[in-house]
Amino acid sequence: MDPDYSAQDVARCDHCKTAIAQSYCDFCNVNLCKPCIGEHISHDYGKHIIVAIHQRKSTLIYPKCQTHQNEDCKYQCKECNISICSDCLASKHHNKEHEFVKLEEVYNTKKEQIQSDTEELENQILPAYEEIANELEMQIASLDEEYKKLTTEMSKQKEEIHREVDNAMEQMEKEIGEIKLKHHSLLQKHLDEIKQLQSFMQQTLLVLNEIEESNEVSKTNHFSSKNEEFSKLPPKVVASMPKFIPKQIEREELCSLIGKLTPLFSKLEERVFSPKKPDTSVRELLDEPEVLNTIKTGYEYLRSVYCLIEEHIWMSGETADIKCFNIQGVLQKTIQTKSRKFSNDIAVDRDGALLYSDGTTRTVYKVKNDQSEEIITLQGWKPANLCVTSSGDLLVTMCSDDYTQSKVVRYSGSTVTQTIQFDDKGQPLYSGNTKIKYISENRNLDICVADSGAGAVVVVNQAGKLRFRYTGYPSPTKNKPFTPIGITTDSQGRILTADSNNHCIHILDTDGQFLRYIDNCDLEYPLGLCVDSYDSLFVCEYKKGNVKKIRYSK
Repeated sequence: MDPDYSAQDVARCDHCKTAIAQSYCDFCNVNLCKPCIGEHISHDYGKHIIVAIHQRKSTLIYPKCQTHQNEDCKYQCKECNISICSDCLASKHHNKEHEFVKLEEVYNTKKEQIQSDTEELENQILPAYEEIANELEMQIASLDEEYKKLTTEMSKQKEEIHREVDNAMEQMEKEIGEIKLKHHSLLQKHLDEIKQLQSFMQQTLLVLNEIEESNEVSKTNHFSSKNEEFSKLPPKVVASMPKFIPKQIEREELCSLIGKLTPLFSKLEERVFSPKKPDTSVRELLDEPEVLNTIKTGYEYLRSVYCLIEEHIWMSGETADIKCFNIQGVLQKTIQTKSRKFSNDIAVDRDGALLYSDGTTRTVYKVKNDQSEEIITLQGWKPANLCVTSSGDLLVTMCSDDYTQSKVVRYSGSTVTQTIQFDDKGQPLYSGNTKIKYISENRNLDICVADSGAGAVVVVNQAGKLRFRYTGYPSPTKNKPFTPIGITTDSQGRILTADSNNHCIHILDTDGQFLRYIDNCDLEYPLGLCVDSYDSLFVCEYKKGNVKKIRYSK
């Protein structure tokens, strides 16, 4: 749209600058009010082209002929690619065998191309770049967490090596203790032998002293000297102290023992732009849905799952930890709730930020780049379940503090834009006896709520008017009351709701007509549900703590 004129900005006269312009000079490209038209065309009357303001720029301005100065060029030579006038065509100034085309046709073709280029740029190319930018922002945002995991792995290796070094040193200290005992025993044995000989010598001295003082001939003559025996000194025990010989540690050798760090590798991969086409395909339901993956989350009681991409599958259960896994079941990151209590529900907004509701603090939080902020705080009500709509709004189910009332509130940012609580007769749309009311938006902008307290799926249109209630489908194999808990919608507008007590999932069409069950995938107490962009279904098994990825459509 021309920035000089729009429905919101009334065009002013370019001459007097104050009056509203009703006309336009297509030759001079100026806005004119009625009083100023006469003054404007008073000079060179013949050249001005006055049209209504809404027809401005409808008259083509042709280039002047280089040969015939007063003539407009309305033709183009296809061979020479130059503009020529009608006099050029009639004269000998241009080769008459050349093929000519009207400039107006070229102009109209170019205009169509420009319009097409504009639409393609706005609707196809720019959104593709936005997707690339968002992908890069997500990668940058996850760098700290990824490198933190890398250093954590190295820290584990460091602790393992320290543990092995401590064990080796303890073993060597034990060996030193054993050697010391042997050394001590060897020396002690020799000392005992020496002391025994000393004792014999002392006894011999006593005998010698007695004989020396005695006059008895017999004692003296029978004396036999032992000095020769005693003078033979016992052999000396030589025991060398053990030594610790430290091994020289080379840095490279040590690094090789610790492990190896691969270098950063990057390359440029060619992107191929392919215009997006509306998805008009019909994905029919499979006769036999199949489980594609099972992720063991470690939760004892698992409540919610949200799959943005298969590298970021968010889950929450009845702990303070909100976990993010990839499709292989590898934990990517963990976020703790502010209250250190479990969250009621989780969602992800269009910027990739995590949202979670906390009934303890009556607050909905937003977590981006590991920074948490409060976006909604309630009084007298507790936030329960969350849904980010196609327009970027946030739908929140909530219950009163006394658990007697429930409602759905739409937020744009932190601003309330809609409240859905009563039908046309003033009767409550939702039961008030339970706070768990999972919510999803259908592709036709219907708002679908799984009201387990009422035993019904309650669907209202975008304006909040009741469309229908689904209260289950009779089946001889489903003998427990219908208690819908988790709910989600797919690209076909189908509604999927978890019937936890009957261990199955109901699939409905957009008008609430039952289509089929998913009851062949060994589901046990299914609860939270979500569907990705490929219509793969992710199901929380409440008591097992598993998330199952299920293919249910072609």
